[in-house]
Amino acid sequence: MQGQGTHASAPTGRDDRGGPLALHAEQFTGGLATATDLGLIPDPDAVRTLWEDAVTAPPWTGPALWIHGDLHPANVLTADGALCGVIDFGELCAGDPACDLAAAWNLLPDGAAELFHQAYEPAADPATVRRARGWALIRALGGIFVGEAGRHNRPGGKATWGPPAQAALRRLVSTARETSAAPPLNWPAPSA
Repeated sequence: MQGQGTHASAPTGRDDRGGPLALHAEQFTGGLATATDLGLIPDPDAVRTLWEDAVTAPPWTGPALWIHGDLHPANVLTADGALCGVIDFGELCAGDPACDLAAAWNLLPDGAAELFHQAYEPAADPATVRRARGWALIRALGGIFVGEAGRHNRPGGKATWGPPAQAALRRLVSTARETSAAPPLNWPAPSA
């Protein structure tokens, strides 16, 4: 790493984790439709709008950078409420840093995404932030499905994944609404 909060150039090509979001479009839209049919998404139109914005953002044209590729709540360690470690480097690859910058919505509390991106060096351009939202949507939708499977005691399910995934979706929709000055959504409030 070049410094705290930065990504370093990687010597290999891109992988589906750090490649174009369009590679995931069919799976995401199908998953969103299924989650909507199951009543798991309070505002599917807002999520669909965010996804379309992310997938149509200009692509990453910089060098392929090292990325973890799978930053979500189950792959970080905390102590006393602070992040203290990252685990599961099985998806480590090279590609678009937006893949890891999705952590701003998937891992951090309400209101922290903007501060995260302000502190990140080098500063992420608007297109990278848009793509990062897409990666955050992918992770949140996956977490919602794993959580739902856990609620129903299905194989591979983990009920604890659902609430943080729903919170991430709510944060994503909320921050997108704030930046577009649109009226607030009828999204469930965070539980205390």
